[in-house]
Amino acid sequence: MNEFFTVLNTVLPIFATIGLGALIRRLGWLTREADASLSRITINLLFPCLIFESLLGNRALDDWSNLLLAPALGLATLVLGFGAGWIVGRWVGGPIQRRTFAFNSGIYNYSYLPLPITLALFDRATVGVLFVFNLGIEVAIWTIGLAVLTGGRSAKDWRKFFNAPLVAVLLGVALHLLGVAPRVPSTVTTCLRMLGDCAIPVALLLIGAVALDFAGDARAAAGGARTVVAACVLRLAVFPFVFLAFARWLPGSVELKRVLVLQAAMPAAVFPIVMARHYGGDVATALRVVVATSLAGLATIPFWISAGLGGMPWLR
Repeated sequence: MNEFFTVLNTVLPIFATIGLGALIRRLGWLTREADASLSRITINLLFPCLIFESLLGNRALDDWSNLLLAPALGLATLVLGFGAGWIVGRWVGGPIQRRTFAFNSGIYNYSYLPLPITLALFDRATVGVLFVFNLGIEVAIWTIGLAVLTGGRSAKDWRKFFNAPLVAVLLGVALHLLGVAPRVPSTVTTCLRMLGDCAIPVALLLIGAVALDFAGDARAAAGGARTVVAACVLRLAVFPFVFLAFARWLPGSVELKRVLVLQAAMPAAVFPIVMARHYGGDVATALRVVVATSLAGLATIPFWISAGLGGMPWLR
């Protein structure tokens, strides 16, 4: 029980910051017009700085299993999620609803939520493995995931997964393997750390602001009990068991197993709502999946993380 409250105390400030993002949107301090520029700064500057600072000199990257197995597992967990969502999606609606459900329930919040929890509970070595793990997820989203969502109509958009954070991961790993870290001036590393420390708070405020924008759509999408139940059972009950089984019995480093424990607890990601709207998915279905799993996640996130760490105490 103490483990549960320890994790809960880590999770609550994250959701509180998201709530503040919604509040400053309501007060007009963070306008919709500012979203695009702030998002570009966060994605193209702050997150790459955090990634570089976490990867350069990261001892966990000296273990080749982290460089190979971590992204492979990231990709595999999403493929598993898409497959399970596709099977269960037959129960929630027609072809468009089924594709949207499979896509949205299959993608968990792999970055914005687990990253601050990782920083709070573990060390920078684990943060670095999380970024490498997420490489496989990005590949899965923009290839297999996009094919699931669109029925294969937008295959060319796989090129979009070459975004700034992904390039930063690839470059950061390469520079680490080349032994560049000891030769980086302290002024540069301090600058990277200062900017990287801004990434999570700014991103969480943006999530809260955008979530408030979706609130009207969410009210319009109220109902859909089958979608809500199916999403919560899959994302917050079935998948956590599978992820924790992977963490316990698959080979891998302590850092990789920690990442699997954290990802096991994650609700559905928010960004796929935007993708569903852009690529002709059913936005109501996407909103139901995200809102239901995120609200329930307030209780299930600390439960599953504490259960995973309690069952595998050597990961602490």
